[in-house]
Amino acid sequence: MNRSEPENCVASWCADDDWCTVTCTAHLIGKKWHPVIVHRLLEHGPLGFNALKEKIGKVSSTVLSNSLDDLEENGLVNRDIVNEKPFRVSYSLTEQGEQLAPVIEAMAVWGESYLESAACGSSSGNSDGSA
Repeated sequence: MNRSEPENCVASWCADDDWCTVTCTAHLIGKKWHPVIVHRLLEHGPLGFNALKEKIGKVSSTVLSNSLDDLEENGLVNRDIVNEKPFRVSYSLTEQGEQLAPVIEAMAVWGESYLESAACGSSSGNSDGSA
């Protein structure tokens, strides 16, 4: 059976010949900071690089930049140059990125149920109280 692909599909690579949606999705968002970036953009909307870095916390500029590049390349994040002086970049989620909201929410719910906050180094897990 030949299935048609909707226009909003994200191209994905899988490690082996067997198609597994969990494996492919994990490939897209499985890096350490990817779900955190998606979470912060879901929570706060479009953000500039420094504002996003501040919302995330302990991530280096290089790692954040590489992660944003990965997410943009995979069609989950938009990178928009704002035509103001000084020129700046704003990051937002694409439609596909926004559709990850239930996945990120499920991660947060699971974390609230099964993780001890001391493992995160503070009582809230993050300085702004977010997951």
